[in-house]
Amino acid sequence: MHYFSILPLAAQSTMFCALFVGVCCGISGVAQETPAPPQSGEPADARSLSPPVAVPATASPGVTPNGKPVDPASETKAKLAQPQGTSNDRLFFVLPNFLTLEDAGKVAPLTAAEKYKVVARSSFDYVQYFWFGALAGISQAQNGEAGYGQGMEGYAKRFGAAYGDSTIENFLTGAILPSALHQDPRYYQLGKGSFWHRTGYAVSRIFITRTDAGVNQFNYSEVFGSAAAAGISTYSYHPRGDRNLTNAAGVWGTQIGLDTLTTVLHEFWPDIRRKLRRSNSTATH
Repeated sequence: MHYFSILPLAAQSTMFCALFVGVCCGISGVAQETPAPPQSGEPADARSLSPPVAVPATASPGVTPNGKPVDPASETKAKLAQPQGTSNDRLFFVLPNFLTLEDAGKVAPLTAAEKYKVVARSSFDYVQYFWFGALAGISQAQNGEAGYGQGMEGYAKRFGAAYGDSTIENFLTGAILPSALHQDPRYYQLGKGSFWHRTGYAVSRIFITRTDAGVNQFNYSEVFGSAAAAGISTYSYHPRGDRNLTNAAGVWGTQIGLDTLTTVLHEFWPDIRRKLRRSNSTATH
């Protein structure tokens, strides 16, 4: 996500380092609880061409596999809530995480319409308005991108720039290029192995992705999409004093770094979520 480019470079670097250290420290303990991978010769890469297909349990019509009756209204609502092959998950129960799949078997590719739909759903989620409002306030307090000035006008420009940066990057890397190049914008959680093995896998997803046909390919959508987003934002609506190649390259590099951190969070967040829920369940009993 193109979340922090509105902040001064020093603030971006400090925040990135702090987040990276915090994530590594926070999830390393959780990763130790992950069971070892099975010894059945199953590929380590969760994005392999032919992942194992789960065999669904049989059930009578109108009855779930555990014998409970199906609520037709709830079932219909769940199907309409999201495109097939996406999720309703949120990082830290707040930030949209709709393109991460856990324990995914062989899922159908997203259509172009579904790619646009899920990116729009993430980009215009209500949480984003509060998030970018806060970032704009921090940037104004630090006089980041001084060309915007101060006061309500300066704040509005910073808010619009931050929101525009994120939305442009999200659509380029998650919908426009993936649709044109037939690449899959989803993150497939590995979910097993050591902390460093899973971290390496997550980092590699910045440069390797799955195509709609299910084969691994260089992640043109992420690398070139984020570069295009950095160029568009830098040379269009950011202050004139910041419109130079050095600044555009810096924004691109920062964005790649933050997107890398985000993929690591995508990998370990399900583990953290389960641990938090177990802890809460223990505390309430």
